[in-house]
Amino acid sequence: MLVSNSDRAARLHYMANGFRVLTPGDHVVCGASGARIPIDMLRYWSVARQQAFATAQLASEALAPR
Repeated sequence: MLVSNSDRAARLHYMANGFRVLTPGDHVVCGASGARIPIDMLRYWSVARQQAFATAQLASEALAPR
């Protein structure tokens, strides 16, 4: 039986120049907004926090010093 990755969150390991898929899926969840980000649209993440972000603005706000 084949298992589809559709509608399943992936688990990724974020690195400086990319990411490694630990558990296959079709999306990840934004660490700031909770929005679903399709894997092929993922552009912003934090290596230190191991979080994905939906937009550059959300990433900047989340990572800004307080």
